[in-house]
Amino acid sequence: MGADETIISGAIGAGGQRLDKVLADASGLSRERVKALLGEGRISLSGKVMTQASFKSVEGTAFEIRVPEAAPAEAVAQDIPLIVVYEDDALIVVDKPAGLVVHPAAGNADGTLVNALLHHCRGQLSGIGGVARPGIVHRIDKDTSGLLVVAKTDVAHEGLAKQFADHSIVRAYKCVTAGLPVPVAGTVRGAIARSSHDRKKMALVEEGRGKHAVTHYRTLAALEGAALVECRLETGRTHQVRVHLASIGHPLLGDPVYGRTPSKLRPLVQRLGFQRQALHAAELGFIHPVSDERLHFTSSTPVDMRELIVELCAEGQDAKIMAMV
Repeated sequence: MGADETIISGAIGAGGQRLDKVLADASGLSRERVKALLGEGRISLSGKVMTQASFKSVEGTAFEIRVPEAAPAEAVAQDIPLIVVYEDDALIVVDKPAGLVVHPAAGNADGTLVNALLHHCRGQLSGIGGVARPGIVHRIDKDTSGLLVVAKTDVAHEGLAKQFADHSIVRAYKCVTAGLPVPVAGTVRGAIARSSHDRKKMALVEEGRGKHAVTHYRTLAALEGAALVECRLETGRTHQVRVHLASIGHPLLGDPVYGRTPSKLRPLVQRLGFQRQALHAAELGFIHPVSDERLHFTSSTPVDMRELIVELCAEGQDAKIMAMV
């Protein structure tokens, strides 16, 4: 055992249950902490490293959990402006601008939302996400704008994580797609996993290999060579909206990874300097993990997307369409 970690070991007492639940009961750690340690490869069964929280346990199996000692936060507090939509002692909801990375990672050591939150909250963020991602319960892409909830306490983090896991969180995105989806409303189902051809991309894979993903979409308005679409997420996978809409032949305008802007729209996109996927997290709703109050927030479509939509409106339709965003 290293000086920087504690080892918890024993034998599984009840078989047939999820591994994260059994180990949380056996160790006294929270289920979210156990999940994080599984993801870090710090848990083994009979000497074999395990990473899957949903793995069904077998009674009597020996387990070992290596728990690292708490380390000082690697992310540093930085005075970066935030748009705070809601805040109390347990959590904070922010409206993230496009271009802001959510947490430090390779290539983005600072200047992230986490750095801004550490300054704004004076370091009072849940530690479950680890030293690089304190308080982060869910993420949206760097170039996606919109609403994000962050936990200040472990209790709030666990309560929010449970709602994300059981898909009871309300999440709606507004986006601009290339072309008009047919049918104009529907549901896209398809498991998502890291692409075997390009590790920077996600891809649809056969069920059982990736994570089950479901997106419900409806077209709000037909535009010139494009459409204003609302997507409601039943699940929340990495790049889910982008991958699912691209899979039905209607990638997001401006998306540099999952689709190309149609040739007839490129001059417009270039003139506007629109250089991101046209995707905005417009709606977020959940049960407050401490007070049990139902909270619901909305965010107006940012200026760059509004300009794009106006330019794509047919003559005389702009006022009606802009009322939707």
